[in-house]
Amino acid sequence: MNPEESQIQPAKRWNSLWLLLVVFTGFLIFGFSENSKGPALPRMQADFSLSEWQIGLLLSLNSLGYLLACSFTIVLTNKLGLRFTMLMAFGSMAISGLFMYLSYNYAALSASYFLMYVGNGILEIGLALLTARIFVKNTGMMMNLSHFFYGLSSIVAPLFASMLMGLHLFDMTLSWGGMYLVMLSLAIIPMIPALFASFPKDTVPVEERVSYVSYMKDPAAWLIVGILSFGVVSELAVGGWLVNFLEKAYEWTPTAAAGMLSAFFVCFTAARLILGPVTDRIGFIKSLIIFSGSSGLFTVAAIVTGEPGAFLFALAGIGIAPIYPTVMAYLARYYSRNSDTAITFTVTMMGIACIIGNLLIGGITEWTKDLFSNETGSELGLLRGLQAGYLFIALCALLCMVLSVILYRFLNKRGGAL
Repeated sequence: MNPEESQIQPAKRWNSLWLLLVVFTGFLIFGFSENSKGPALPRMQADFSLSEWQIGLLLSLNSLGYLLACSFTIVLTNKLGLRFTMLMAFGSMAISGLFMYLSYNYAALSASYFLMYVGNGILEIGLALLTARIFVKNTGMMMNLSHFFYGLSSIVAPLFASMLMGLHLFDMTLSWGGMYLVMLSLAIIPMIPALFASFPKDTVPVEERVSYVSYMKDPAAWLIVGILSFGVVSELAVGGWLVNFLEKAYEWTPTAAAGMLSAFFVCFTAARLILGPVTDRIGFIKSLIIFSGSSGLFTVAAIVTGEPGAFLFALAGIGIAPIYPTVMAYLARYYSRNSDTAITFTVTMMGIACIIGNLLIGGITEWTKDLFSNETGSELGLLRGLQAGYLFIALCALLCMVLSVILYRFLNKRGGAL
């Protein structure tokens, strides 16, 4: 090895370290951002006198910010590079925390959430593109490992959020606004390695890239959109609705309900750490079938068995956890030369599904509650409404399994499933 090569090797190692820090800390912040809302939503609902429908509308309309970000992030990345994209994502999230703290009504809260979702959308696309470019070996394991850090922060996010909301400083309580200010300020941390890292570029020539129109003609592309959409709706709905369900259906304390959400994320995180190598060994599509099916069945069992079976809500996290990283690994491997197009299209369509999913959960809960309240009273009506909304979450996981089976058969006919 000549002197020039000996100098290049340490530089490459340092750059790899910086990139890994961006990925891992980025997923940590993503987990805090997404899963602090569980304990916060009931407090927001009480402060602004919001109905279940308005909560669902808040989550759905503000997902438009996420969807908007998905639509322009790939253009942003191509024009200004991944470094600028990542810095913009983290900066948007940090600023949204300040606006959240200053929110004084439902409209201001919605605007703040909108900005946070914009940052989340940019970050999700940016991290997906970055991991697809750097994890070229053991893709399933590395994708699950990086998403493990999302689960890691998701474990402590509900408990940390509950603790911060009850914290007294300068003769005042932080409440949910102060909690978001603190939590989202952490987005400044991953900006540091992002400034030092040299980000990989897309090496596929422009003339060889598949257009969105061509990509949309592939039936497998739409099947994977459905799989990811149902899987992510089921996953993210837990963070938004589980605490609300346990507090109102079973009259759990906020601390106990947040503890069960953290237990869900313990299972969720452990699954991503342990099951990553399994996806590489048994295949991505078979993994999706097994994991999504088990999550749906655990959730149905939790609802049917009532409060004694509440622990099954946590176990459902084992099955739903590997869905997103396994789909990303599939896209990075199956569409290796056009992963930017595949990932951006898939995640954007998923964003639309998340908007519809949150609306449906809120609407189903409200409609069923009103239906049963007229016949059996408001208390039982609320319970039936919450159960119906959560059964829809389970249904999403089971539909994810069904579409995975269809994709597996389709790919086998076409030449083999990954």
